[in-house]
Parts: sequence; C-alpha cells; structure tokens
Amino acid sequence: MAAGELYEGPITMTRKGFGFFAVPTASSEALAKEDLLIPPQWAGHALSGDIVKIEAAGLYRDPSGRMPEREAGKVVAIVSRARETFVGTLIEENGLTMMAPDYKKMYVPLVILPSTSLGASDLAKLHGHKVLVRLGEWAADKEYPLGTIEEVIGKAGVHETEMRALALGQGFSSDFPPGVVADARRLETEGQEMIAKEVREMRPYSASEATKGRRDFRHVPTCTIDPFDAKDFDDALSVQKLPDGNIEVGVHIADVSYFVSPGTELDKEAIARATSVYLVDRTIPMLPEVLSNDLCSLKPDEDRLAVSAVFTLDSEANIEDVWFGETVIHSDKRFTYENAQEVLDAGSGTMHEELSTLLALSKKIRARRAAKGAIEFDTAEVKIELDAEGKPIAVHLKERKATNVLIEDFMLLANEAVAKHLSKLTSNGGPHFQSLYRVHDAPDTDRIENLANLLRIMGYHLKTSGAGTVTGAELNKLMESVKGKPEEYLVKMATLRSMSKAVYTTRNIGHFGLAFDFYTHFTSPIRRYPDLVIHRLIKAHAGGDPITPSEMQTFDKLAIHSSEREVAASDAERDSIKMKQVEFLAPRIGEEFDAVISGVTERGLYVELNETHADGMINVRNVGDDYFEYDEKHYRLVGKRTHKAYQLGDPIKVKLTAARIAEKELDFVPVV
Repeated sequence: MAAGELYEGPITMTRKGFGFFAVPTASSEALAKEDLLIPPQWAGHALSGDIVKIEAAGLYRDPSGRMPEREAGKVVAIVSRARETFVGTLIEENGLTMMAPDYKKMYVPLVILPSTSLGASDLAKLHGHKVLVRLGEWAADKEYPLGTIEEVIGKAGVHETEMRALALGQGFSSDFPPGVVADARRLETEGQEMIAKEVREMRPYSASEATKGRRDFRHVPTCTIDPFDAKDFDDALSVQKLPDGNIEVGVHIADVSYFVSPGTELDKEAIARATSVYLVDRTIPMLPEVLSNDLCSLKPDEDRLAVSAVFTLDSEANIEDVWFGETVIHSDKRFTYENAQEVLDAGSGTMHEELSTLLALSKKIRARRAAKGAIEFDTAEVKIELDAEGKPIAVHLKERKATNVLIEDFMLLANEAVAKHLSKLTSNGGPHFQSLYRVHDAPDTDRIENLANLLRIMGYHLKTSGAGTVTGAELNKLMESVKGKPEEYLVKMATLRSMSKAVYTTRNIGHFGLAFDFYTHFTSPIRRYPDLVIHRLIKAHAGGDPITPSEMQTFDKLAIHSSEREVAASDAERDSIKMKQVEFLAPRIGEEFDAVISGVTERGLYVELNETHADGMINVRNVGDDYFEYDEKHYRLVGKRTHKAYQLGDPIKVKLTAARIAEKELDFVPVV
C-alpha cells in the first residue's frame, strides 16, 4: 500500500500502547496481510475500539530490534470514541490521584483532578476505592488523559464492589432511571387488571377468520421447565394429541410487547441495555422485575399472555402445519430441569405422558438437525457456589440433562420457524420490508487451517477442503472422537474459538453452527431486545399495530447495537466467573493440580485445571531448569539443552504459586 493513503475504521490497542488497524480490502486473505501496526508514538491518543482515520506510513523499524519490520500507520484523527467511561481503582502516583483502569486494553491511567464536590483531601481518602470515571480532555502534549469521577463504587476487593464494577465497566447498571421506575410502579398497580381485561375481551378463535386476536390455550396441558434457581419463566410448552393422530405442540413465549410499547421510557431503556446480564451472584435485568419476575413470568396456575408458535407434528416430528400469534395460557406445572428429569426417569408422575411425548419428539427434531450438519459442542458450563457474603465455596460443572436438551430443541424449532415465516412476509417488498435475523457465518478459512494444524499435532484429523472450508458434519465427527478424553474440553474450546461470532442483522445469510437457512431470536423477549422486536413483527403481520418504515430503518443500527451489548454482557459474565475462580483458589497456593496445556506462546504455557476449568500461566522462566524456545509450528516449548518439550494438549501437573484476584490471574509452575 502506498504511504500517505488514508483509511477509516476501528483500531485495536494493546496494553503496551501498540495499535493494529485492519485495512479494508476486497479479500479477507489480503486483509490479514495488510494489518497496519500503529506504534505508540503514532497512536494519537486513540483507545481500543475507537473509529479513527489512519494514514499509511511505510515500514516501521522497532528501535529495540525485537519486532520484525512491518507496514505501519499513523492516527491522524479520532472520529468517535468507543468508550466514554471506565472503571478502575484510585491510586496515588507522583503526588497525583490517578485511576488505574480495569479494562486491559486501556493502556494509560487517568489523572483525577480535585473538584468542587471532591477536594484533594477527599480524593486521598478514596485511594484504594473503585470508581466510575468519565474520560475528559487528553491534550496532544500530555502523557495521560484527565477524568471525572461519576460514581464511587466502593472499596476494592469487596465482593459487592467488584461485582458492580464488572457490570459498570461494561456499561450495565442495576439502577433504572426515574422514568422507567415510574412506568414500573404503574404496572405494579395496573398490570394484573390489564391481563384480566385482555382475557375477558378475548374473541373465540376461528381458523377461518383473520388471525388478529388471541387463541385460548388455557385448557391445553402446559408446563414450564427451567433451572431450579430461575426467577422468571418466559417460555412454556403445551402438548396435546389431535383426533387425527398428530400432535400439537405450542411454544409459548411471554408477551412482553403487550406491556412495553415503542417510544416509552421502558422501551428506550430496554433498547439501551439490549440484554440482561448474568453475573455469578446476580442478574442485571433488561426490564424491571415487575415484568421479568411477575407480569411476564409464566407462573403456574395463573393466566398469562403469550406470543406463540403452535406446531402440528406427525409421529416423526415432521411439521404438518404451524400457526403464529397471540395467546392466553395457564401453566399447570413449574418444573425444574431436575424434577422433570425425575418424572421421565421414574416412568410416572405429574404430566409424565406429556413430558414423554415432548422428549420423543425432541429426539427426532435433534436427529434431523444433526443430519443437516448442526454442530453439537455440548461444552460444560462452570457454576460458582457462593456463601451469604459472596465468597466462593465450591465450583461445579453444570450437568446437561435430557430435559435441558428437550427445551433447547423446541426453542430452536420455534426460532427457525418464526424466521422463515417473517422472511416470507417481508420478501415481497410490502410495507413490512425488514426483519431481524440471528446469523452465523461460515468460519474463516485461515482459522480452520490453523485449527486443523493444531489438531494434527494433538493426534486428530479434521477433514477440510483445499480452500480451508469445513462442514458441520466433519466438526461433529471431531467432537465425537474426543468425547470422554482428557483433551475433550480443550479441543471443543479451540474449535469454538475458530468459529465466526453469531450476530444480529437484517441481511440473512443463515446460521452455520445450527445448519439453518433461516434463524432468529423469538424465545426470550424478557432478556433480549431483538426478541421483543420479533414479537412486534409477528403481531404487525397478523393485523396488529403496524411497524412504520421509519421504525424499520432503525433495525440495522439496532442489530449492531444488540450484537455489541451481547458481547459486553458476555465479557462481564465471563470476568465474574474468572474472578471467583481465582478467589476460590487463592487459599490453596502451594497445592498441586492436574491440568492440560491450553496455550503455548514465547511468553510461556497457559494451563487449564481439570477440576475447576480455571486457567492460568506458567512463565517461560519457570518452565524448568533449561532455556526453553517457542516452536511455533508445533505449538510447543522445547528445552535447548534437555530437549524436554511441553506441547499444546499435553496433560501436566502444576503447583499454584500466585493468585491475583483483582487481575483475575493465576500463576503456576510445573511439578517435576
């Protein structure tokens, strides 16, 4: 590329202040070769994720000689900041109060100046406290930016402080603004009567009439199946055998859109949050609890409003017919996954016949999906058990029961069917011309080739085409081949990391991982805003309130925002688990653990403990009594004198030497 060329796009920064900018090109292969390095002195105070203008600056030669020559760029303008606020700990440095940010890609501290509300003595008392800071001026000739404290969160290291800091650091708050609180209070007073009125005025359903209006499913056997500690039940299943021998299964989803209208304070806040967040000890909901835990929770023995996908299935679970629309349901039973499984295992009990019918159908639905190439990762999830003070007392791996999979199968069936339904209705260019899809692109060919090389070294073969493409069927064969082996979790995680990320968009390209041509999110409007939009679309197409062209023009922006907020929520959830894993292991320094080598770099070995799935690092200096060199081609460290090799995927016994809770980091050494 020619020096002086200008480009615009997002920049990625490292903790050492180096930046990387992917030059937009027609070919992704070219893109990988044309990433520009942005040295710290040319970063122009850009922060990770900022949209910047970059000028190509020719070859950069590292003065230290540690980095090879490469194409470089210079930030000439910051178009927009990705983040305006940061969470961190107040410290004293060179006589100044500074905030050391928790965000690892924020490579500089922020200087906090005294203000009318917080004088110098006040700031001194807050050293060691976590705070939320708004980014201020960063003059071109200054090493550090200024910041203004927006909220004092609490003393660092305290459970409540750390959990709130994780959420605030990703832009999520447990507190709702006054307008939302007022809307919630009104619903607390009027909500039950709103439901009762809707039920009273419900017209008898007739298949020959227009589909506007609610179908009454209160007479059909219906249940919810959720985790034992769930507080909201936003999906229910009904099942009944029809006179012709077919089976009707209703997937009923709480009708959040009945209570949350476009343009209200409730709706604006739901858009801003876009998702609920699930930390180890709390949920930060998208909507106030009066909706999530009450009016929109499909509680047993109460009439509830729903939006439903109702399937007529034959005995082989083939879809004979499907109906979409508004309903009223009355759940007969609130099951946990465990007690629904107990009914199935015992062969008798409450709703045994209905559960057995659903299980038999779900197995056939899943088999058909697998035959199409849907990928079955089935990775273990970590659950942290806390005491009353928030201290971790146990780490468990969540067990997936047949009832977990049963619910998943019917939710996927509904999501796919709704996506197909809306796609047909929007393909004719009529007034309702847009929909939202959940898409998952085929994996990048370079990543698949890297994965295949890694697996080859571990003794596994992943069949790919010469162009680096792979099918879901081949990935399923790989998953099957590692089942029950020590390296199973590592192989699954490496494969997951090689996949593209699923996102929301108005442009359908299908879902690679699920092997669906059409897919959307319909089943959780309590906790995901795109699902709420899908409900409004279903109602609009059935003769309800129309969605205007101007509203639909916001869908692209909404899809990008929802995808970004989903990533932020996922990062907060993962960090909360990681912090508690480190805290759980902190008293066990000096103990030995069985682990697997999960990563190898020139810096050392990354290891993951078998029992807790906590991960940490063995610095290359501590690998052994030798000089270890990084063999990049074979993902291993090799001793120069002893030829001792540590390779990715190898089992290893390690001793814990340090646990830094604030940094969420563990250090280990090998046990020889």
